[in-house]
Amino acid sequence: MASKKLSLQSAIMISLAGGLIALSLFFPWWGMHFIAPQYPEGLDIVVYPNKLAGDIDIINGLNHYIGMKPFSEKSFPELAYLPYVICAMSIFTFVVAWMRKKSWLYVLIAIFVFAGLLGLYDIHRWLVDFGTNLDNNAPIKIQPFVPPIWGENRIANFVTNSYFSTGAYMIGVSFLLMLFPLWKERKK
Repeated sequence: MASKKLSLQSAIMISLAGGLIALSLFFPWWGMHFIAPQYPEGLDIVVYPNKLAGDIDIINGLNHYIGMKPFSEKSFPELAYLPYVICAMSIFTFVVAWMRKKSWLYVLIAIFVFAGLLGLYDIHRWLVDFGTNLDNNAPIKIQPFVPPIWGENRIANFVTNSYFSTGAYMIGVSFLLMLFPLWKERKK
């Protein structure tokens, strides 16, 4: 027995999810804001799917004193291929919307959850790497640390706030839009 197709309304919701995924490429996904007495206005690292922005040079200069290796777009190879992964995910989402098959929607959601968990793991992995592999010959000695993916942390006289940004919220909304058809059509 063939399963029934998803409704047109569900297909539209899934299409909206695909559009949000594609649009998220143009917005930051994650960032850190650093505040210290000498920087009351704060310093920022802003991570887009394909680039870093913010006060990278100043932060690298400060991180040198605690023995943290400098970071740049070259430090994160993911930034070179992540836009292609996001585009592929967006295209696959549109294909699922067009095919309107519930089984394909389950596959899409599974891939989405796996990719999201992999992304969180990757952020954590880099935070561990940069915060724990400190140069022993650094002028200022501090204990190795791991900044949180989300939330506040204190490192020396800096208070850091890690946060998800617009692009990540767009991805979150697109996930909810993918789940909507499963809820709406749960009795079919």
